[in-house]
Amino acid sequence: MHDGNVRGQRFFLVGIGGSGMMPLAMILQGRGAEVAGSDRGLDQGRVPAKFDELRARGIALFPQDGSGVVDAAQIVVASAAVEETVADMVAATRVSCRRMSRAELNAALFNASRMPIGVAGTSGKSTVTGMIATILHHAGADPTVMNGAVMKDFVAPDRPFASALVGQGDAFVSEVDESDGSIALYRPQVAVLNNVSLDHKSLEELNVLFGGFLSRARHAVVNADNADAATLAMTLPRDRVTRFSLRDAGADLFAGAIEEAPFAVSFDLARGGVGQGRVALAVPGRHNVANALAALGAVLAAGVPLDRAVAGLARFSGLRRRFDLVGEAAGVAVIDDFGHNPDKIAATLDTLHAFPGRIIALFQPHGYGPLKVMRAELAAMFATTLHADDLLVLPDPVYQGGTVAREVGSDDLVRDVVLAGRQALHIPDRAAAAAHCVAQARAGDRIVVMGARDDTLTLLAQDMVAALAARRG
Repeated sequence: MHDGNVRGQRFFLVGIGGSGMMPLAMILQGRGAEVAGSDRGLDQGRVPAKFDELRARGIALFPQDGSGVVDAAQIVVASAAVEETVADMVAATRVSCRRMSRAELNAALFNASRMPIGVAGTSGKSTVTGMIATILHHAGADPTVMNGAVMKDFVAPDRPFASALVGQGDAFVSEVDESDGSIALYRPQVAVLNNVSLDHKSLEELNVLFGGFLSRARHAVVNADNADAATLAMTLPRDRVTRFSLRDAGADLFAGAIEEAPFAVSFDLARGGVGQGRVALAVPGRHNVANALAALGAVLAAGVPLDRAVAGLARFSGLRRRFDLVGEAAGVAVIDDFGHNPDKIAATLDTLHAFPGRIIALFQPHGYGPLKVMRAELAAMFATTLHADDLLVLPDPVYQGGTVAREVGSDDLVRDVVLAGRQALHIPDRAAAAAHCVAQARAGDRIVVMGARDDTLTLLAQDMVAALAARRG
Protein backbone atom coordinates (compact mmCIF):
# COMPACT_ATOMS: atom_id res chain seq x y z
CA MET A 1 0.00 0.00 0.00
CA HIS A 2 3.00 2.33 0.57
CA ASP A 3 3.43 2.62 -3.21
CA GLY A 4 -0.13 3.94 -3.56
CA ASN A 5 -1.28 0.89 -5.55
CA VAL A 6 -4.61 -0.24 -4.09
CA ARG A 7 -5.89 -2.47 -6.92
CA GLY A 8 -7.44 -5.62 -5.55
CA GLN A 9 -7.11 -4.55 -1.93
CA ARG A 10 -10.13 -4.55 0.41
CA PHE A 11 -11.06 -1.48 2.42
CA PHE A 12 -13.83 -0.94 4.96
CA LEU A 13 -14.55 2.75 5.67
CA VAL A 14 -16.20 3.57 8.99
CA GLY A 15 -18.23 6.76 8.54
CA ILE A 16 -18.17 6.42 4.74
CA GLY A 17 -20.69 9.24 4.22
CA GLY A 18 -18.47 11.88 5.85
CA SER A 19 -17.18 14.81 3.79
CA GLY A 20 -13.62 13.48 3.99
CA MET A 21 -14.47 9.78 3.64
CA MET A 22 -16.87 9.75 0.69
CA PRO A 23 -14.37 11.16 -1.86
CA LEU A 24 -11.75 8.72 -0.55
CA ALA A 25 -14.18 5.84 -1.13
CA MET A 26 -14.70 7.04 -4.72
CA ILE A 27 -10.96 7.34 -5.41
CA LEU A 28 -10.18 3.90 -3.93
CA GLN A 29 -12.97 2.29 -5.92
CA GLY A 30 -11.94 4.13 -9.09
CA ARG A 31 -8.41 2.74 -8.67
CA GLY A 32 -9.56 -0.86 -8.51
CA ALA A 33 -9.92 -1.47 -4.78
CA GLU A 34 -12.87 -3.30 -3.24
CA VAL A 35 -14.65 -0.81 -0.98
CA ALA A 36 -17.34 -1.27 1.66
CA GLY A 37 -18.39 0.82 4.64
CA SER A 38 -20.83 1.87 7.31
CA ASP A 39 -22.20 5.18 8.56
CA ARG A 40 -24.17 6.36 11.57
CA GLY A 41 -26.13 8.68 9.26
CA LEU A 42 -27.20 5.69 7.15
CA ASP A 43 -28.48 3.88 10.24
CA GLN A 44 -30.40 7.02 11.26
CA GLY A 45 -31.90 7.47 7.78
CA ARG A 46 -30.22 10.86 7.09
CA VAL A 47 -29.47 12.05 3.52
CA PRO A 48 -30.31 8.77 1.75
CA ALA A 49 -29.36 10.09 -1.73
CA LYS A 50 -25.70 10.13 -0.75
CA PHE A 51 -25.76 6.46 0.22
CA ASP A 52 -27.74 5.55 -2.91
CA GLU A 53 -24.89 6.95 -5.01
CA LEU A 54 -22.28 4.88 -3.15
CA ARG A 55 -24.37 1.74 -3.69
CA ALA A 56 -24.77 2.59 -7.38
CA ARG A 57 -20.97 2.62 -7.68
CA GLY A 58 -20.84 -0.94 -6.34
CA ILE A 59 -19.82 -0.04 -2.80
CA ALA A 60 -21.43 -2.34 -0.21
CA LEU A 61 -22.96 -0.60 2.81
CA PHE A 62 -23.45 -2.25 6.19
CA PRO A 63 -25.10 -1.21 9.46
CA GLN A 64 -22.57 0.17 11.94
CA ASP A 65 -22.86 -2.95 14.10
CA GLY A 66 -19.63 -4.78 13.24
CA SER A 67 -21.27 -7.04 10.64
CA GLY A 68 -19.18 -5.65 7.76
CA VAL A 69 -15.80 -6.23 9.41
CA VAL A 70 -15.20 -9.98 9.22
CA ASP A 71 -11.79 -10.67 7.67
CA ALA A 72 -8.21 -9.86 8.66
CA ALA A 73 -7.50 -9.00 4.98
CA GLN A 74 -9.71 -5.91 5.25
CA ILE A 75 -8.04 -2.56 5.90
CA VAL A 76 -10.31 -0.64 8.25
CA VAL A 77 -10.23 3.13 7.75
CA ALA A 78 -11.82 5.58 10.16
CA SER A 79 -11.77 9.34 10.60
CA ALA A 80 -10.52 10.87 13.82
CA ALA A 81 -14.12 11.39 14.99
CA VAL A 82 -14.87 7.66 15.28
CA GLU A 83 -14.56 6.33 18.85
CA GLU A 84 -12.87 3.01 19.64
CA THR A 85 -16.13 1.83 21.22
CA VAL A 86 -18.00 1.82 17.87
CA ALA A 87 -18.91 -1.79 16.98
CA ASP A 88 -16.95 -1.76 13.71
CA MET A 89 -13.77 -0.72 15.52
CA VAL A 90 -14.30 -3.41 18.16
CA ALA A 91 -14.74 -5.96 15.33
CA ALA A 92 -11.55 -4.70 13.60
CA THR A 93 -9.59 -5.35 16.78
CA ARG A 94 -11.20 -8.77 17.24
CA VAL A 95 -10.34 -10.06 13.73
CA SER A 96 -6.94 -8.27 13.68
CA CYS A 97 -7.59 -6.01 10.70
CA ARG A 98 -4.96 -3.54 9.66
CA ARG A 99 -6.06 -0.05 10.67
CA MET A 100 -5.46 3.29 8.97
CA SER A 101 -6.77 6.74 9.67
CA ARG A 102 -8.49 8.57 6.81
CA ALA A 103 -5.56 10.99 6.68
CA GLU A 104 -2.92 8.22 6.59
CA LEU A 105 -4.60 6.57 3.62
CA ASN A 106 -5.17 9.82 1.72
CA ALA A 107 -1.57 10.91 2.37
CA ALA A 108 -0.26 7.55 1.09
CA LEU A 109 -2.19 7.97 -2.19
CA PHE A 110 -1.14 11.63 -2.42
CA ASN A 111 2.57 11.02 -1.78
CA ALA A 112 2.70 8.18 -4.31
CA SER A 113 1.39 10.38 -7.14
CA ARG A 114 3.68 12.12 -9.65
CA MET A 115 2.33 15.65 -9.08
CA PRO A 116 0.86 15.97 -5.56
CA ILE A 117 -0.75 19.41 -5.04
CA GLY A 118 -1.77 20.10 -1.43
CA VAL A 119 -4.11 22.90 -0.38
CA ALA A 120 -3.88 24.06 3.24
CA GLY A 121 -5.16 26.94 5.35
CA THR A 122 -7.95 27.60 7.81
CA SER A 123 -10.44 28.88 5.20
CA GLY A 124 -10.99 28.41 1.47
CA LYS A 125 -9.34 24.98 1.07
CA SER A 126 -12.30 23.32 -0.64
CA THR A 127 -12.87 26.25 -2.99
CA VAL A 128 -9.22 26.47 -4.05
CA THR A 129 -9.13 22.67 -4.52
CA GLY A 130 -12.28 22.92 -6.67
CA MET A 131 -10.82 25.77 -8.75
CA ILE A 132 -7.59 23.81 -9.36
CA ALA A 133 -9.69 20.76 -10.34
CA THR A 134 -11.68 22.74 -12.91
CA ILE A 135 -8.56 24.39 -14.37
CA LEU A 136 -6.65 21.09 -14.67
CA HIS A 137 -9.69 19.32 -16.12
CA HIS A 138 -10.18 21.95 -18.84
CA ALA A 139 -6.42 21.98 -19.53
CA GLY A 140 -6.68 18.23 -20.32
CA ALA A 141 -4.61 17.12 -17.32
CA ASP A 142 -7.21 14.55 -16.11
CA PRO A 143 -6.47 15.04 -12.39
CA THR A 144 -7.41 12.97 -9.37
CA VAL A 145 -9.02 15.27 -6.82
CA MET A 146 -9.95 14.80 -3.18
CA ASN A 147 -12.31 17.54 -2.02
CA GLY A 148 -14.36 17.88 1.15
CA ALA A 149 -17.19 19.54 -0.77
CA VAL A 150 -19.29 18.72 -3.83
CA MET A 151 -17.83 20.36 -6.97
CA LYS A 152 -20.75 21.63 -9.04
CA ASP A 153 -18.68 21.53 -12.24
CA PHE A 154 -18.48 17.73 -12.06
CA VAL A 155 -22.00 16.93 -10.89
CA ALA A 156 -24.02 14.74 -13.29
CA PRO A 157 -27.36 12.89 -12.98
CA ASP A 158 -25.48 9.69 -12.13
CA ARG A 159 -22.98 11.59 -9.98
CA PRO A 160 -24.87 14.01 -7.70
CA PHE A 161 -22.14 13.98 -5.01
CA ALA A 162 -19.04 14.83 -7.06
CA SER A 163 -16.60 15.51 -4.21
CA ALA A 164 -13.87 13.48 -5.92
CA LEU A 165 -12.43 12.98 -9.39
CA VAL A 166 -10.57 9.85 -10.40
CA GLY A 167 -8.19 10.70 -13.24
CA GLN A 168 -5.34 9.07 -15.14
CA GLY A 169 -3.11 12.16 -15.14
CA ASP A 170 -0.12 12.97 -12.93
CA ALA A 171 -1.88 15.42 -10.59
CA PHE A 172 -3.37 14.39 -7.26
CA VAL A 173 -5.00 17.48 -5.74
CA SER A 174 -6.12 17.30 -2.13
CA GLU A 175 -7.19 19.52 0.71
CA VAL A 176 -4.88 19.00 3.65
CA ASP A 177 -6.23 19.27 7.17
CA GLU A 178 -4.36 20.93 10.00
CA SER A 179 -7.03 20.35 12.66
CA ASP A 180 -5.84 16.84 13.56
CA GLY A 181 -2.15 17.43 12.80
CA SER A 182 -2.26 15.05 9.80
CA ILE A 183 -0.86 17.78 7.52
CA ALA A 184 2.56 16.51 8.72
CA LEU A 185 2.03 13.30 6.68
CA TYR A 186 1.85 15.05 3.29
CA ARG A 187 4.81 15.59 0.95
CA PRO A 188 3.56 18.00 -1.75
CA GLN A 189 5.30 19.08 -4.94
CA VAL A 190 3.12 22.20 -4.86
CA ALA A 191 1.88 23.49 -1.49
CA VAL A 192 -0.80 26.17 -1.22
CA LEU A 193 -1.30 28.13 2.02
CA ASN A 194 -4.41 30.30 1.97
CA ASN A 195 -4.39 31.77 5.45
CA VAL A 196 -3.62 30.98 9.06
CA SER A 197 -6.31 31.82 11.62
CA LEU A 198 -7.74 30.43 14.83
CA ASP A 199 -10.00 27.44 14.28
CA HIS A 200 -8.99 24.22 16.03
CA LYS A 201 -5.47 24.91 17.30
CA SER A 202 -3.37 27.78 18.70
CA LEU A 203 -1.55 30.03 16.20
CA GLU A 204 1.80 28.74 17.50
CA GLU A 205 0.84 25.13 16.72
CA LEU A 206 -0.60 26.12 13.34
CA ASN A 207 2.56 27.96 12.31
CA VAL A 208 4.69 24.89 13.10
CA LEU A 209 2.39 22.62 11.05
CA PHE A 210 1.99 24.99 8.10
CA GLY A 211 5.69 25.88 8.12
CA GLY A 212 6.65 22.22 7.86
CA PHE A 213 4.15 21.69 5.04
CA LEU A 214 5.63 24.55 2.98
CA SER A 215 9.24 23.52 3.63
CA ARG A 216 8.60 20.01 2.21
CA ALA A 217 7.28 21.37 -1.12
CA ARG A 218 9.17 22.01 -4.35
CA HIS A 219 7.10 25.19 -4.72
CA ALA A 220 4.88 27.08 -2.26
CA VAL A 221 1.95 29.38 -3.08
CA VAL A 222 1.24 31.72 -0.17
CA ASN A 223 -1.28 34.45 0.71
CA ALA A 224 0.91 37.50 1.34
CA ASP A 225 -2.07 39.39 2.84
CA ASN A 226 -2.19 37.04 5.83
CA ALA A 227 0.45 38.03 8.40
CA ASP A 228 1.28 34.51 9.62
CA ALA A 229 1.35 33.01 6.13
CA ALA A 230 3.55 35.85 4.82
CA THR A 231 6.00 35.35 7.69
CA LEU A 232 6.24 31.61 6.94
CA ALA A 233 6.88 32.37 3.24
CA MET A 234 9.89 34.50 4.19
CA THR A 235 11.70 31.43 5.55
CA LEU A 236 11.78 29.82 2.07
CA PRO A 237 14.12 30.51 -0.88
CA ARG A 238 12.62 33.28 -3.05
CA ASP A 239 12.48 31.16 -6.22
CA ARG A 240 10.41 28.50 -4.45
CA VAL A 241 7.53 30.82 -3.52
CA THR A 242 4.65 32.48 -5.35
CA ARG A 243 3.19 35.27 -3.21
CA PHE A 244 -0.34 36.42 -4.06
CA SER A 245 -2.06 39.56 -2.84
CA LEU A 246 -5.07 41.85 -3.15
CA ARG A 247 -3.06 44.71 -1.58
CA ASP A 248 0.56 44.57 -2.73
CA ALA A 249 0.95 45.32 -6.45
CA GLY A 250 4.52 44.00 -6.21
CA ALA A 251 3.37 40.47 -5.34
CA ASP A 252 3.96 37.63 -7.83
CA LEU A 253 0.22 37.49 -8.49
CA PHE A 254 -1.85 40.62 -7.78
CA ALA A 255 -5.57 41.34 -8.16
CA GLY A 256 -6.55 44.99 -8.61
CA ALA A 257 -9.68 46.91 -9.67
CA ILE A 258 -11.93 44.32 -8.03
CA GLU A 259 -15.56 44.66 -9.08
CA GLU A 260 -18.22 42.73 -7.15
CA ALA A 261 -21.62 41.55 -8.41
CA PRO A 262 -24.28 39.65 -6.40
CA PHE A 263 -23.10 36.25 -7.65
CA ALA A 264 -19.83 37.07 -9.46
CA VAL A 265 -16.62 39.09 -9.17
CA SER A 266 -13.96 40.30 -11.62
CA PHE A 267 -10.48 41.80 -11.31
CA ASP A 268 -7.34 42.90 -13.17
CA LEU A 269 -4.59 40.29 -12.90
CA ALA A 270 -0.92 41.23 -12.75
CA ARG A 271 1.92 38.69 -12.78
CA GLY A 272 5.30 39.94 -11.59
CA GLY A 273 4.02 43.50 -11.94
CA VAL A 274 2.93 43.01 -15.57
CA GLY A 275 -0.78 43.33 -16.43
CA GLN A 276 -2.38 40.14 -17.76
CA GLY A 277 -5.89 41.44 -18.44
CA ARG A 278 -9.26 40.99 -16.78
CA VAL A 279 -10.32 37.81 -14.97
CA ALA A 280 -14.02 37.06 -14.45
CA LEU A 281 -15.27 34.60 -11.82
CA ALA A 282 -18.74 33.06 -11.62
CA VAL A 283 -18.56 33.04 -7.80
CA PRO A 284 -18.85 36.17 -5.61
CA GLY A 285 -16.80 37.92 -2.96
CA ARG A 286 -13.33 39.32 -2.41
CA HIS A 287 -12.32 36.13 -0.59
CA ASN A 288 -12.90 34.25 -3.86
CA VAL A 289 -10.50 36.61 -5.63
CA ALA A 290 -7.85 35.48 -3.13
CA ASN A 291 -8.89 31.85 -3.68
CA ALA A 292 -8.57 32.35 -7.46
CA LEU A 293 -5.02 33.72 -7.11
CA ALA A 294 -4.11 30.71 -4.94
CA ALA A 295 -5.45 28.32 -7.59
CA LEU A 296 -3.67 30.17 -10.41
CA GLY A 297 -0.39 30.06 -8.47
CA ALA A 298 -0.76 26.31 -7.97
CA VAL A 299 -1.50 25.40 -11.59
CA LEU A 300 1.24 27.70 -12.91
CA ALA A 301 3.70 25.90 -10.60
CA ALA A 302 2.36 22.60 -12.02
CA GLY A 303 3.09 23.73 -15.58
CA VAL A 304 -0.26 25.00 -16.92
CA PRO A 305 0.12 28.09 -19.18
CA LEU A 306 -1.48 31.26 -17.78
CA ASP A 307 -4.01 31.76 -20.60
CA ARG A 308 -5.34 28.20 -20.20
CA ALA A 309 -5.43 28.62 -16.42
CA VAL A 310 -7.49 31.83 -16.63
CA ALA A 311 -9.88 30.26 -19.18
CA GLY A 312 -10.43 27.25 -16.92
CA LEU A 313 -10.96 29.44 -13.87
CA ALA A 314 -13.75 31.34 -15.63
CA ARG A 315 -15.64 28.04 -15.92
CA PHE A 316 -15.58 27.35 -12.16
CA SER A 317 -19.21 27.47 -11.00
CA GLY A 318 -18.61 26.89 -7.31
CA LEU A 319 -19.16 24.29 -4.64
CA ARG A 320 -22.29 23.06 -2.92
CA ARG A 321 -22.80 24.78 0.43
CA ARG A 322 -20.31 27.55 -0.37
CA PHE A 323 -22.46 30.66 -0.91
CA ASP A 324 -24.84 28.39 -2.81
CA LEU A 325 -28.04 30.08 -4.05
CA VAL A 326 -30.70 27.47 -3.28
CA GLY A 327 -33.60 29.51 -4.68
CA GLU A 328 -35.59 32.73 -4.63
CA ALA A 329 -39.25 33.20 -3.72
CA ALA A 330 -41.39 36.17 -2.65
CA GLY A 331 -38.43 38.46 -3.43
CA VAL A 332 -36.21 36.65 -0.89
CA ALA A 333 -33.00 34.81 -1.86
CA VAL A 334 -32.07 31.75 0.23
CA ILE A 335 -28.34 30.90 0.36
CA ASP A 336 -26.79 27.74 1.81
CA ASP A 337 -23.29 28.19 3.25
CA PHE A 338 -20.67 26.17 5.12
CA GLY A 339 -19.63 29.13 7.30
CA HIS A 340 -18.83 27.95 10.83
CA ASN A 341 -15.71 29.74 12.04
CA PRO A 342 -15.38 33.54 12.40
CA ASP A 343 -13.41 34.12 9.17
CA LYS A 344 -15.75 32.06 6.98
CA ILE A 345 -18.94 33.57 8.39
CA ALA A 346 -17.54 37.11 8.09
CA ALA A 347 -16.56 36.48 4.44
CA THR A 348 -20.10 35.35 3.63
CA LEU A 349 -21.75 38.28 5.44
CA ASP A 350 -19.36 40.78 3.81
CA THR A 351 -20.13 39.32 0.37
CA LEU A 352 -23.86 39.85 1.04
CA HIS A 353 -23.34 43.32 2.51
CA ALA A 354 -21.63 44.47 -0.71
CA PHE A 355 -25.23 44.87 -1.95
CA PRO A 356 -28.33 46.38 -0.35
CA GLY A 357 -30.83 44.29 1.61
CA ARG A 358 -31.22 42.94 5.10
CA ILE A 359 -29.59 39.64 6.10
CA ILE A 360 -31.47 37.02 8.11
CA ALA A 361 -28.84 34.50 9.19
CA LEU A 362 -29.69 31.08 10.62
CA PHE A 363 -26.45 29.75 12.12
CA GLN A 364 -26.27 26.23 13.54
CA PRO A 365 -23.02 25.80 15.54
CA HIS A 366 -21.25 22.58 14.52
CA GLY A 367 -20.84 21.26 18.06
CA TYR A 368 -20.75 22.24 21.73
CA GLY A 369 -16.94 21.89 21.89
CA PRO A 370 -16.19 24.24 18.95
CA LEU A 371 -18.78 26.72 20.27
CA LYS A 372 -16.98 26.88 23.60
CA VAL A 373 -13.60 27.41 21.88
CA MET A 374 -14.83 30.04 19.41
CA ARG A 375 -17.49 31.82 21.50
CA ALA A 376 -15.57 35.07 22.07
CA GLU A 377 -14.31 35.31 18.48
CA LEU A 378 -17.76 34.50 17.05
CA ALA A 379 -19.45 37.10 19.27
CA ALA A 380 -16.92 39.80 18.33
CA MET A 381 -17.25 38.92 14.61
CA PHE A 382 -21.07 39.06 14.64
CA ALA A 383 -20.99 42.34 16.59
CA THR A 384 -18.80 44.01 13.97
CA THR A 385 -20.07 42.26 10.80
CA LEU A 386 -23.86 42.28 11.26
CA HIS A 387 -25.68 45.50 10.40
CA ALA A 388 -28.18 47.03 12.83
CA ASP A 389 -31.24 45.75 10.93
CA ASP A 390 -29.87 42.23 10.29
CA LEU A 391 -31.26 39.31 12.31
CA LEU A 392 -29.24 36.35 13.62
CA VAL A 393 -31.15 33.22 14.67
CA LEU A 394 -29.40 30.31 16.42
CA PRO A 395 -30.89 26.85 16.96
CA ASP A 396 -29.04 24.50 19.33
CA PRO A 397 -25.66 23.12 18.15
CA VAL A 398 -25.28 19.90 16.16
CA TYR A 399 -25.39 16.92 18.52
CA GLN A 400 -25.00 13.42 17.08
CA GLY A 401 -24.58 11.41 20.25
CA GLY A 402 -21.54 10.76 22.40
CA THR A 403 -20.29 12.18 25.66
CA VAL A 404 -19.79 15.86 24.95
CA ALA A 405 -19.84 18.54 27.66
CA ARG A 406 -22.53 21.13 26.96
CA GLU A 407 -20.95 23.98 28.89
CA VAL A 408 -21.59 26.72 26.32
CA GLY A 409 -24.82 26.75 24.31
CA SER A 410 -26.41 28.83 21.54
CA ASP A 411 -28.17 30.93 24.19
CA ASP A 412 -24.77 32.10 25.52
CA LEU A 413 -23.61 33.30 22.11
CA VAL A 414 -26.95 35.02 21.47
CA ARG A 415 -26.65 36.85 24.81
CA ASP A 416 -23.16 38.08 23.82
CA VAL A 417 -24.37 39.36 20.43
CA VAL A 418 -27.43 41.12 21.91
CA LEU A 419 -25.24 42.79 24.56
CA ALA A 420 -23.10 44.11 21.69
CA GLY A 421 -26.20 45.82 20.25
CA ARG A 422 -27.16 43.45 17.42
CA GLN A 423 -30.43 41.52 16.87
CA ALA A 424 -30.12 37.84 17.77
CA LEU A 425 -32.51 35.11 18.93
CA HIS A 426 -32.05 31.61 20.35
CA ILE A 427 -34.79 29.25 19.08
CA PRO A 428 -33.65 25.77 20.25
CA ASP A 429 -35.62 23.72 17.72
CA ARG A 430 -34.16 24.08 14.22
CA ALA A 431 -37.44 23.75 12.32
CA ALA A 432 -38.97 26.46 14.53
CA ALA A 433 -35.90 28.66 13.98
CA ALA A 434 -36.28 28.25 10.20
CA ALA A 435 -40.01 28.99 10.37
CA HIS A 436 -39.27 32.21 12.27
CA CYS A 437 -36.76 33.31 9.58
CA VAL A 438 -39.34 32.69 6.85
CA ALA A 439 -42.06 34.55 8.79
CA GLN A 440 -39.77 37.59 9.29
CA ALA A 441 -38.52 37.73 5.69
CA ARG A 442 -39.81 40.35 3.31
CA ALA A 443 -38.97 41.21 -0.32
CA GLY A 444 -35.34 42.31 -0.68
CA ASP A 445 -34.09 40.28 2.29
CA ARG A 446 -31.46 37.54 1.96
CA ILE A 447 -31.75 34.44 4.17
CA VAL A 448 -28.46 32.60 4.68
CA VAL A 449 -28.32 29.15 6.32
CA MET A 450 -24.90 28.52 7.88
CA GLY A 451 -23.17 25.64 9.62
CA ALA A 452 -20.87 22.64 9.13
CA ARG A 453 -20.91 18.87 9.71
CA ASP A 454 -24.58 18.58 8.77
CA ASP A 455 -25.72 17.80 5.21
CA THR A 456 -29.37 18.24 6.21
CA LEU A 457 -28.90 22.04 6.34
CA THR A 458 -29.21 22.01 2.53
CA LEU A 459 -32.61 20.28 2.84
CA LEU A 460 -33.61 22.90 5.44
CA ALA A 461 -32.70 25.70 2.99
CA GLN A 462 -34.77 24.01 0.27
CA ASP A 463 -37.72 23.77 2.67
CA MET A 464 -37.41 27.51 3.41
CA VAL A 465 -37.60 28.36 -0.31
CA ALA A 466 -40.74 26.18 -0.57
CA ALA A 467 -42.27 27.89 2.51
CA LEU A 468 -41.61 31.35 1.02
CA ALA A 469 -43.15 30.27 -2.30
CA ALA A 470 -46.23 28.88 -0.51
CA ARG A 471 -46.62 32.14 1.40
CA ARG A 472 -46.91 34.01 -1.92
CA GLY A 473 -49.93 31.97 -2.86
